Amino acid sequence: MSEASSTPVKTFSIGFEEQDFSELHHARRVAEHVGAEHHEFIVRPDALEVLPTLVEHYGEPYADSSAIPTYYVSRETRRHVTVALNGDGGDECFAGYERYAVMKFAETYHRLPAKLRKHFVERAFEMLPSGGGGRSFFTRAKRFMRGASLPRVERYLRWVSVFDTPDKHELYSDDFKHETAGWSATSWLEPWFVHANGSGLLDATLLADTMTYLPNDLLVKVDIASMAVSLEARSPFLDHHVIEFAASLPENLKLRGLTTKYLLKKVLKRLLPSENLDRRKMGFGVPIGHWFRGELQNFLRETILSQKALARGLFKPEAVRRLVELHTRRERDFSHQLWTLLMLELWFQKFID
Repeated sequence: MSEASSTPVKTFSIGFEEQDFSELHHARRVAEHVGAEHHEFIVRPDALEVLPTLVEHYGEPYADSSAIPTYYVSRETRRHVTVALNGDGGDECFAGYERYAVMKFAETYHRLPAKLRKHFVERAFEMLPSGGGGRSFFTRAKRFMRGASLPRVERYLRWVSVFDTPDKHELYSDDFKHETAGWSATSWLEPWFVHANGSGLLDATLLADTMTYLPNDLLVKVDIASMAVSLEARSPFLDHHVIEFAASLPENLKLRGLTTKYLLKKVLKRLLPSENLDRRKMGFGVPIGHWFRGELQNFLRETILSQKALARGLFKPEAVRRLVELHTRRERDFSHQLWTLLMLELWFQKFID
C-alpha cells in the first residue's frame, strides 16, 4: 500500500497498559518502516461505558473478549477514515495459529503406547504447578496434555473451547444438563473434518476453522464492532482468489515444523523488519484476568453472583462462586470462563429480562 500510494497510508493500533498484552511497539515499528501515518490508542477497562454498548450491538450471548479492543480500534479509526483493511483470514488461509503446530505434534505423541502416555508422561505433567495465567508455560503444557490423547476432533475441540465437557458437567444444573443432553459440540465441528475428504490433518483443521471459527466468531466480531461506529472493514485475505490459492498449496508451505505461515513469512522478508516476522504470535488477547482481579472485580461479582443470575437455573451457584473465588485469589486462571458467564448474564438482563 505504501509503495502504491501517493500519500502516507494511515495505520491504527490498539494496546493495553498491561505490557504482556500490548503489541503497540511492534505495530509502531512496522508503521515507521513503511512510512505510515500511525495512530495508537490505549484501552482501559471502563465496563460501564463499553459493555452495554457491546451487548446491545451483538444481540446474542457473544463471548469473544477481543470485541472490546476491536470496538475501540474501530471507533478511533473511524475518526480518520470510513473504510479500513484488516488481516482477518490470514491465519486460516496460511496456518497462523500455534494450535496448528500443536495439533501436528499431538499426532506424533498419539502414536506412543497408551500406557506410557497415561502412567508416565501425563502423570508427570499433572504435577506441574497451576496458575500463572493462560499464557504461562505450565498452564499451556497441562492444557496440551489433557487433549493430546483424545481423538482428533475431540482434541481440537478441547483446545478451542472455553468450557470442555468435564467443565460443563461441573457447572451445569441438573435441569440444564437434561435440556442440553441431545446436543454435542463435537457433532457441530466433526463434519468439516470429514468434509476435508482425505486432505492432511492441517488442511482439514484449516477447513474446519474457515467454515466455523472464522464466519461465526471473527467476522461477526469485526463486522458488528466496526458497523457500530459506521466504519466499513474489508479483509483482503478473504478475497476468493487468495483463499483458493492458499487451499491449493501443499501443507509444508503453510506449516513447516513449528514455523507457522511459512510461505507468507518467506514472501514478507523483503517488506517487514525481522523483529516482527520472527516473533511469537500473540493474538488479539485482552487482559480480562487482570481486570477481574482489579477494576472489574466488583462489577463481575455484582453481575454473575447476583440473586437474579444464580436463580436462572442454568448453573450450580456453588460452581459459579468457585470460579470467581479461585480466580480472584490467583489460585487459577478462569478469565475466559468468567467472561463468558458475564456476557451471558448481561445478555439476559438486556434482552430477556
